[in-house]
Amino acid sequence: MNTRRAFLKTTAALTAAPILAALINPRAARAHAAPAKARLIAYVGTYSSPLPIIRPGQVDLPAGNGKGIHLFTVDLATGGLTSCGVFEQNTSPNCLAMNSAGTRLYSGNETEKLQENEAGSVSAFAINKADGQLTLLNTVSSGGAGPAQVSLHRSGKFLLVANYFGGSVAVLPVLADGRLGPASDFQQDAGTVGPKNATNGPKGNFAISGHDQAHAHMIAGDPSGRFVISTDLGLDQILVWKFDGQTGRLTPNDPAAVSVPPGDGPRHFDFHPNGRWFYCLQEEGSNIVLFDYDAAKGRLTSRQTISSLPPAFAGTNFCSEIMVSADGRFVYAANRLHDTIACFAIDPKTGVLSFVAEEWTRGDYPRSFNFDPSGTFLYSCNQRSDAVAIFRVDRDTGKLTFTGQIVPVGNPSAILFLDLAKAG
Repeated sequence: MNTRRAFLKTTAALTAAPILAALINPRAARAHAAPAKARLIAYVGTYSSPLPIIRPGQVDLPAGNGKGIHLFTVDLATGGLTSCGVFEQNTSPNCLAMNSAGTRLYSGNETEKLQENEAGSVSAFAINKADGQLTLLNTVSSGGAGPAQVSLHRSGKFLLVANYFGGSVAVLPVLADGRLGPASDFQQDAGTVGPKNATNGPKGNFAISGHDQAHAHMIAGDPSGRFVISTDLGLDQILVWKFDGQTGRLTPNDPAAVSVPPGDGPRHFDFHPNGRWFYCLQEEGSNIVLFDYDAAKGRLTSRQTISSLPPAFAGTNFCSEIMVSADGRFVYAANRLHDTIACFAIDPKTGVLSFVAEEWTRGDYPRSFNFDPSGTFLYSCNQRSDAVAIFRVDRDTGKLTFTGQIVPVGNPSAILFLDLAKAG
């Protein structure tokens, strides 16, 4: 008994020591405290236009009940999202990009007009390193109507913009304080518009959305930063540009573009981590094309075409997002109307794709998806269901398993993540 009593007294004294030290010296309490866990923030872009913006052939109906850019804290164990704020915008900040330091966020706003000009806009935000909240820095013209995608050049000095309705691309300088300057370059896509029916669409396909004019859909730099690649859905072309990192100007490469089969409509693309394989998703053809990429010359050579849908599928589908897993083992592609995310294994020697599985998105019209930084969870932005659905990723097989979590967000269109512990 005496031994037990002595043990309890000793334990109590050891336990009380940090508490007493904290009362005497608050800094000591911070020294004894457990290190803070990483705080992961998710930013969700939405369609939030107050009135519909409808053009001939458009199927997205981008006017929506999103409130702007929605912020969430992320549970690292479950992948769950908890709302922690909204930066309200009624200009549909439907596409987002973040600098590598995690200090600035940029949104492409799919507005019909900016002041008196028929053009969309792009906004720059400062990120508070303590809680991830946003402060607007400035808003500038995107150079064309309806920006559909923005990305930062790897130098961090320029923001690249694809204007869907304008059929154009623009380069915006990033100033020293993170604000955006007037465009350093603007290029209008030109060429022959493709047919309304896709060459490679599934049986019974009536995916007619973008072959009425030029429609730039995505733009991003290659891994070296020497070239910039953009897609034009209406022209059925993938364009390659030489990029001047000093002036921020684009010059057509030689050759200036490669074509996909007529009517297939190239939408989004992603590079393999090795920089040699390039995967492009066709919105109306519902397929993925593997290209070999010559990084020295900026040239693309197609080598494989594979459907994003199961062999037995018949009907209409619109593809949206494509991503290569960080480990370079899998490609994921989203199907709208079919409402699935398909997974493909990458042959490590050839880059060739083989179908693994598909997973129902638990919602309507998955406009985009993204992985959390650990690659443990995948988040599907189900636009017409007003929700983000969360899936666990099997890192060995690539397969997705629904976590049972669906988070309400009005017309979600894009999701990005920031680890506050690493910001700045």
